[in-house]
Amino acid sequence: MRLVKLGLLTALALGAASAAYGQSGNTISVAVSGLRNNNGDVRCGLFNSAATFPKSGQEFRGVVAPIANQQATCVFNDVPSGTYAVALFHAEKGETKMRTGFFGQPEEGYGFSRNATGNMGPPAFNAAAYSYAGGNTSWPVTITYP
Repeated sequence: MRLVKLGLLTALALGAASAAYGQSGNTISVAVSGLRNNNGDVRCGLFNSAATFPKSGQEFRGVVAPIANQQATCVFNDVPSGTYAVALFHAEKGETKMRTGFFGQPEEGYGFSRNATGNMGPPAFNAAAYSYAGGNTSWPVTITYP
């Protein structure tokens, strides 16, 4: 059984305001595939450090994406250049926190940028991170269900 510690996205702050000034036109889009249905939405967190990834409420930015045709796209606008990783989950029932079992294993779909995986917990920040120089980019993620 694969356990994913639930510092993993327990509470993505929705529409979290960034403390850093973003640059207009710099957009990171996260195309999420593999959703098992069109229920609810996908909640994504953009993290900018290993110290915060993927800790609850510590994302640099958080967004909610609607689902259509079992796909969703989380869009982060005005992102300054830097190194970032994404953590996400399928909030099938509109949850704002990821549901987990007794030992912290997820009870709903989840994913990370670079489709990174961890061993008995979430992946390391460096395994999921991209270096972002600005502009428009897309990072695909295939969701995993327990």
